[in-house]
Amino acid sequence: MARNKEKLVLLLDVGPSMHGVLSEVEKLCSMLVEKKLIFSKYDELGVVVFGTEESKNDLTTEVGGYQNITVLQDIKVVDGDLVDTLQKLPRGRVDGDFLDAIVVGMDMLIKKYKDLHKGKKRLCLITNAIHPIKDSFEGSKEDQVMTIAEQMAAQGMKIESIVVRGRLSRDANKGVMDENDHLLSIFSKKTLTRIVYVDTPTSLLGALKTRRVTPVTVFRGHLELSPHMKIKVWVYKKTQEEKFPTLKKYSEKAPASNKLATHQVKVSYEYKSVDGSSTSVIPPEQRIKGYRYGPQVVPISTAEWDAVKFKPEKGIKVLGFTDASKIKRHCYMKDVYLFIAEPGNTRATLAVSAIARAMKEMNAVAILRCVWRQGQQNVVVGVLTPNISQNYKIPDSFYFNVLPFAEDVREYQFPSFNSFPASWQPNDQQQKAADELVQMLDLAPSGKEALLPEFTPNPVLERFYRHLELKAKQPDAAVPPLDETLKNIVEPDPELVAENKSVFDALHRHFELRQNPKLKKSSRQWYQEKQSGSNAHVSSGQAVNSIENQPPVKIEKIGDLTPVQDFEAMMSQRDNPEWVEKAIKELREKILALLIHSDEGDKYQKAVECVAALRKGCILEQEPGPYNDLMHHIRQYCEEKGIKSLPQLLASRDLTLISKSEAEDSDVTAEEARSFFVKMEPKPDV
Repeated sequence: MARNKEKLVLLLDVGPSMHGVLSEVEKLCSMLVEKKLIFSKYDELGVVVFGTEESKNDLTTEVGGYQNITVLQDIKVVDGDLVDTLQKLPRGRVDGDFLDAIVVGMDMLIKKYKDLHKGKKRLCLITNAIHPIKDSFEGSKEDQVMTIAEQMAAQGMKIESIVVRGRLSRDANKGVMDENDHLLSIFSKKTLTRIVYVDTPTSLLGALKTRRVTPVTVFRGHLELSPHMKIKVWVYKKTQEEKFPTLKKYSEKAPASNKLATHQVKVSYEYKSVDGSSTSVIPPEQRIKGYRYGPQVVPISTAEWDAVKFKPEKGIKVLGFTDASKIKRHCYMKDVYLFIAEPGNTRATLAVSAIARAMKEMNAVAILRCVWRQGQQNVVVGVLTPNISQNYKIPDSFYFNVLPFAEDVREYQFPSFNSFPASWQPNDQQQKAADELVQMLDLAPSGKEALLPEFTPNPVLERFYRHLELKAKQPDAAVPPLDETLKNIVEPDPELVAENKSVFDALHRHFELRQNPKLKKSSRQWYQEKQSGSNAHVSSGQAVNSIENQPPVKIEKIGDLTPVQDFEAMMSQRDNPEWVEKAIKELREKILALLIHSDEGDKYQKAVECVAALRKGCILEQEPGPYNDLMHHIRQYCEEKGIKSLPQLLASRDLTLISKSEAEDSDVTAEEARSFFVKMEPKPDV
């Protein structure tokens, strides 16, 4: 816990030129603290703002200078008060000096920890860096920055700089900005940290990594090129999907006075015999896991599982090399892994670099078989791609992507547009309008991508954490509206839409929208409207009382008394997709039973009502097969029994086959449907 504890000081520019983005800075920094409260609750954080009229820091009192810098919060363990502090940043009235703010932040870390804590000590600077810093009393500004950077490296500190430009810096002095960028680059080189330049509020939200995950190796061992050539490598995960935090159960049973209570809920299970012969708990050594096989349960012990379990040996082997063009990007699966030579192993570093550069020169990739750990059941096969470093201090490495097995590939064949009738195919004007619409939706029309992946936060997670913080303070608070910054991620850019209004107009002009007469309402909507229409004569008061006093009854089987109503009720139940199939099957069987058990046609009328309901339901669900099969069966039954009245009843209700014009999946033409009643007439007696 202490090893991974981070000590962070935020250096925030609140001068007049930053007022336009301070609201986004508040959201970003408060989100940082909120995530630390969930994932790193022992981290410590301090807040320094510069550009204020007043000066409140130790260096101003002790040595003088360092004006317009205020320590808003001394370094302490993160808590809810820090969130409130960062959500109400002061608005300064003077231009601040970011170099003085860096020195104040360093002084806070040195005084707080000295040599007692060797953990992570970090400064995070957020500014636009468009104003000049003060001249040094001795030497140049570059010499001053070099001295500070060396002292920072000696103390084990790092600094991360986020420079906000874009619209805020249009009228700024370019010479001053270039000078400040050069000075910040010195810090970056000396402390091996990065400088991030952002130009929009959206990219600002993703510039600061609000949650830091300590890299852990998934494999340490040999990369085997052949039985006689092996290279020692370490493998890390380079990317990983960030998921929702695991929300645990919270118990309120602990006394409020007990401050050491964890409020955790522990769940344990006990197994007892169901035959009632014994009430004692069955110990684990007497339990065997069972697996269903049809109606039976087959017990399989742990020893039997171990005997048949696939147990590959840990290791990474090169299966071969191939041209990079043969591995398609869309075949990459899961996360990306990073292969590096074993740290401190010069021979391994040279070997990795030599192979990576040779593969790059030949445009080749390697196919690997990987078993990350001993006892792992699954084997991973993937592609190894060279990653040539542009920094002489960082050695070359590899990227590894998992490839699918044959069972993982799903190939879907779609018919060509040329196979459709000419009336369905677009003309030249429609094709041009569609092409212009697709081109307009490009996120990088001028070569600069609008939503860079590394600077675009997950809007779902961002909204979740903000709402979580709100619910912590106000348990009854409603879900707030979507933030404007997050709208820029999930909704179309209003400026882009306005600039391309002519494209939308052309699309509307060339593609006429008409109501499709073949499109039917969903069965649930139709049945609900039908039921509401049949009860329209009931007063509203009676309806309310009826709903309140009579709980809804779930129909699970079509009965003999009201088969049509039961069928409609089952079709309207959408909690399980099997209800529709079950309702159609049972009504079909009910119709056949009515025909077979009819005495001189006394049940034909009821059977015809059921046929009408089945036809309607099959059209709504676009499932013509069961109904058409039933009608063919009824025709054959009537021909064999010489029944005349039933075909006449069906014809009077126009209950013919479902044609292709009513359901796309039907293979019956309209002409075949109209002539079906002629074929249903029974053969005359000879």
